[in-house]
Amino acid sequence: MGLFDNLAGAMLAKMGGDQASMAKAALDMFNQLGGLNGVLDKLNAQGLPEQVASWVGPGDNLTISAEQITALVGQAKIVAMAQKFAISPDELSRNIAENLPKLVDKLTPNGMVPKDGGNLLGALMSMMK
Repeated sequence: MGLFDNLAGAMLAKMGGDQASMAKAALDMFNQLGGLNGVLDKLNAQGLPEQVASWVGPGDNLTISAEQITALVGQAKIVAMAQKFAISPDELSRNIAENLPKLVDKLTPNGMVPKDGGNLLGALMSMMK
């Protein structure tokens, strides 16, 4: 999976953090939003159904902005997580925006959202390799 150019991978490379703690932080953030289904529901509610459909379905993934990520997660949560890893909130939001489409794409290889939300940990670990 990948929240950092593999959401975890790109951020780890930039800040040299512990892979296990970064994967845990990504899992925690994803879970706070209700897992894959919660994230997709919130993005759809934010007016981003075209982006969501492009990530789940075949073809190119549409982009999402760092500002849209901050709106999705919440400024306070972004700031807290960024402080935890000694990076700026803007950098964290940019990394998530860059890699969330890849993560969702990886979790939905058949163009469908798994009922169980997919194997987020497995996807993160494969993206960090």
